[in-house]
Amino acid sequence: MLEPGSLSGMRLGVYQHSSVAAELLVQVLRSLGASVVAVGKTGTFVPVDTEAVDAATIAKLKKWVREFGLDAIVSTDADADRPLIADENGDLLRGDLVGLATALFLKADTIVTPVTSNSGISKALGFAVQRTKVGSPFVIEAMEALHGAGGVIVGFEANGGVLLGSDCVVNGKTLTALPTRDSFLPILAVLSTMASTKKKLSRLRGLWNLPVCASDRLQNFPAESSRRLMDHLASRNALQHFLASFGTVAEIDETDGLRARMLSGEIIHLRPSGNAPELRCYSEASTESRAMAIVASTLQGAHAFALTDEIEDL
Repeated sequence: MLEPGSLSGMRLGVYQHSSVAAELLVQVLRSLGASVVAVGKTGTFVPVDTEAVDAATIAKLKKWVREFGLDAIVSTDADADRPLIADENGDLLRGDLVGLATALFLKADTIVTPVTSNSGISKALGFAVQRTKVGSPFVIEAMEALHGAGGVIVGFEANGGVLLGSDCVVNGKTLTALPTRDSFLPILAVLSTMASTKKKLSRLRGLWNLPVCASDRLQNFPAESSRRLMDHLASRNALQHFLASFGTVAEIDETDGLRARMLSGEIIHLRPSGNAPELRCYSEASTESRAMAIVASTLQGAHAFALTDEIEDL
């Protein structure tokens, strides 16, 4: 996909942990001319959630970029279908931003992405954007429905997994459709964009200028507790009371969970996980600190509701 030597002059870190792609990722980047430093190899399984990276992992990334003078550090989750990318400061690129960068690299005509992805993507550079429920099966279904319309179709999730819904041409070579999550395509797309623009990754993040997002989760949160919370918040009055500290609810999207847009423009989205006993929260705000505070406060409120609900059942 990329020309030989296209990453020459770049110094990249590969966080290997227990990823099945640990060695292959190093080999591919070196074959493209990059100087590669492999870090963090483990002999035991490391659960890397690319949508909710823990503080300890972030601290490691920041340490490594300083220690080795890296332009970026890349990795994948354990089974290597989702990418993890951090800039020269060790700051993570959210998966939806990685997906947008991939769509720009491939000159996509249409983007298919879940409702949890950054709302700013709907306004970015004239793409047609179709929103789905969370999960690659929903993204794949929507891409297949669009296949006859023509053009380059790129699907991605907020966790960074990218799916190619149609053939496309890159550097004179045909990249065939791959309607399953892939981590190498988005990693190479981001690094190639850095190389061709000669801009640091932190600078590119600023140029793309999407709203600031944050996300986190309550683990070991029973599915029944999630159901009761969602049922309670289905009442607009209850939802407004629950989110009162953030202002007035202006719009509600129930595509997947409850996604509230406040009059301020801030977004607060609660969604029970579909495959684990977890409650996830996503937010958009004007600053990172504000977005993170919204997530923390909302999850704290959800936890308090669950405790109160349990007491009432006694």
